[in-house]
Amino acid sequence: MVVDSLKQILPGTDRYPAKFKILLDQVHFNGEHRQGVEEFLWQAYQTAEEAHAKQTRKSGEPYFEHCYQVALLLAEWRMDSITIAAGLLHDSIEDTPVTREIVTEHFGTDVCQLVEGVTKLSDIKFRSREERQAENYMKMLLSVAKDIRVIMIKFADRLHNMRTIQHLPLIKQRRIAIETRDVYAPLAHRLGMARVKWELEDLALKALEPEAFAELVKNVRDSRSEQEKYIEEFAGPIRELLEANHIKATVVGRPKHYYSIWGKMQRRNVSFEEIYDLLAIRIIVDRLDECYAALGIVHQLHTPVQERFKDFIATPKLNGYQSIHTTVVGATGKVVEVQIRTKAMDQTAEIGVAAHWRYKEDPRGDITSMDRQVRWLRELVEVVQNEKSSPEEFLDLLKIDLFKDEIFIFTPKGDLVQLPVGATPVDMAFEIHTEVGIHCVGSRVNGKIVPLNTMLSNGDTVEIITSEHQSPSHAWLKFVQTGKAKTHIRKLIRRAQLEESIRLGQELMDKALRRLKKTSLRKDLRRQPQQAGYETEESLYAALGRGDVTVRQILEKLVPDFVPEGTPLEKRLTEPPPRRPRKSAQGVRVDGLSDLLISLGKCCNPIPGDEIIGFVTRGRGITVHRVTCANLPLIGGDQDRYIEVEWDVSGKRDFVVQLKIVAEDRKHFLKDVTESTSKLNTNIVSVDLSVEEGILTCYMAVEVDGIRKLNRIQNRIRMIPGIIYMERDQQ
Repeated sequence: MVVDSLKQILPGTDRYPAKFKILLDQVHFNGEHRQGVEEFLWQAYQTAEEAHAKQTRKSGEPYFEHCYQVALLLAEWRMDSITIAAGLLHDSIEDTPVTREIVTEHFGTDVCQLVEGVTKLSDIKFRSREERQAENYMKMLLSVAKDIRVIMIKFADRLHNMRTIQHLPLIKQRRIAIETRDVYAPLAHRLGMARVKWELEDLALKALEPEAFAELVKNVRDSRSEQEKYIEEFAGPIRELLEANHIKATVVGRPKHYYSIWGKMQRRNVSFEEIYDLLAIRIIVDRLDECYAALGIVHQLHTPVQERFKDFIATPKLNGYQSIHTTVVGATGKVVEVQIRTKAMDQTAEIGVAAHWRYKEDPRGDITSMDRQVRWLRELVEVVQNEKSSPEEFLDLLKIDLFKDEIFIFTPKGDLVQLPVGATPVDMAFEIHTEVGIHCVGSRVNGKIVPLNTMLSNGDTVEIITSEHQSPSHAWLKFVQTGKAKTHIRKLIRRAQLEESIRLGQELMDKALRRLKKTSLRKDLRRQPQQAGYETEESLYAALGRGDVTVRQILEKLVPDFVPEGTPLEKRLTEPPPRRPRKSAQGVRVDGLSDLLISLGKCCNPIPGDEIIGFVTRGRGITVHRVTCANLPLIGGDQDRYIEVEWDVSGKRDFVVQLKIVAEDRKHFLKDVTESTSKLNTNIVSVDLSVEEGILTCYMAVEVDGIRKLNRIQNRIRMIPGIIYMERDQQ
């Protein structure tokens, strides 16, 4: 086995191979015991080398060379030994016989978790070129990684892959280069890793625009001797004045990186020769006060361009970057950008968060303004600058919890949708578009049809299935998580209830007017609803349908002398009914009231076994609802109008219940449904079936004697293949 050879006595330093010695030379031991770190890394080196012994890359070189280069980059970035070991082993679990148990046993839980984290990130593919989606993808990488060291390993992995990308097929080169340009380079910038950002951008440009890149390299190379000469002429007097003022400084010049130059050429639509700020001079000093002294010297020698002066020391960038930037006009009229910073600031600017790995830096390096996405960086810097900070406290800060309350979901086209933890396909449907949410009937998660209340996970690919005949259910409110979904569902339910109240109010009024043979009053109601105390005819009917007002009260306001004293109508409406100790109707018993009209709510169709409650309506007796009925919270706030009721079903009696079934359309579906119910000796009252875009919606009314029979029917139907979801229909 791979690890068998590791049980032998490890060789001394003089017996290490040259490549491993090169790696050791780059390692910053950060106070760790040198011999222990050497043995730990040597064990990881050997394990990775043996695990990948039979594997080669597209270039033909041994696969282990990639693992080695990743570890070398991590060492250069001053990462700790655990991260470097994980870099050596980062492809072991995924591509070799080495298991997570082996990694955990020989290298510890931290290394194993880092390796698994990198493997998980490798499974995520960026499939959109929209800037907004790239931002979400960056967040997703962070949320999936859990530990910032996973991102650092992924950066090293991506950087070496980009350096050798020419060996891949052109289509794959383009996909990886776009992902690098749109996701990894901006993420490196967000983490303050300028050096990594520049190289990733240049390598992406080389892969995506090879001809333009080659021309750019040629132009920069041709002008290099001239640039170096100018840099020396410009920097010489600055060095002399700094030395005269006893300021120890390093003054270096460099051309801007290729992607930056190319970007300016594209934005300004100019040629290479027309780009005037190709050069940047960097002055690196020891102390903060020397930064401003050096600034004075530069401005003493050269005329500054006022609108291009920026003090990022006083106001750091969002990623923690600190430096003074000033643009000046040189002796020959050439514009030069000068950057002034301390050594600690330069280290942070080059390798970002990695610069603070277990190091105690300039005590004034506190970052007071930080973007939400990297707020942890400020905390990390504060801890490593605190002499009393413990290793345990430091390691806790490496854990990323920025997005613990967020998940990121792919659409079938590759776009990312950001949702809260616990979100369901309905939340995603409303996030995509309100109309998609309204007509959502089902969903496919990772190609599999799932119920609408399924909790989504990070990285799921979700397809929403819609139908014009679908509308939101009150039951959705029990599982949706986003405010947008809840708001629209409630709004649509209220609208549906309003329409139902208006319809019921019209029906009550029409019946009363026909009974009184005064149908001509409909015109008065339409023309003058204000006389009855309502602004519109619809609001009048809605109040009547909800039971807020009676027909008699409306008619009295509309025609005060319409119902004279003592008429049968008046008598019937005002005289109390004879009282009886108990009334039983519709299989429901009400204590303490008598001679009342009792009806079962059509909105929720209660059946024996359901928990029920009565609601005293104005003019229509008592309506019995299920306690979970969607209409109850909206019927009225007067608690005195609620009354206890109970079932009183004697003998055999059936109740009609309507089921809503949504399924994939296929042959013999209706046959399977009817057979499954008939086996339970169930009478089907009606079936209404429609199909749209491969989705079948079936409304089926069945007769049951109680909730137990209904549950048996539902369980039997759920076993039929292709069912998306099923519920009791609330009309």
